[in-house]
Amino acid sequence: MYVENVKSQMRKGMLEYCVMLLLDKKSYYSSDIIDELERANLIVVEGTLYPLLSRLKKEELLDYEWQESPSGPPRKYYRLTDAGKAVLAALDENWKLLSGTVEGIKSL
Repeated sequence: MYVENVKSQMRKGMLEYCVMLLLDKKSYYSSDIIDELERANLIVVEGTLYPLLSRLKKEELLDYEWQESPSGPPRKYYRLTDAGKAVLAALDENWKLLSGTVEGIKSL
């Protein structure tokens, strides 16, 4: 039980960073974000992703545009804003520091 709780907290902490990494590459529809995260073995449900996307939008770190869908109503495609790219660059630096710290401790 303890390990599962720690793993869950680690995943939650990485989710925002991983979503921003995806959106830095190209615009994504929400279900495509979930699919890409799943391919990377980070399982996320819509009920977790939508509040995160809303929060990032509110913080002006991402924006969206409506695109026509060949199989239904228009879809929101999310992308990072310039402010989001700046935040992602800062998170990248922090990730390098954090992962280096962890690897350093593991090698003691």
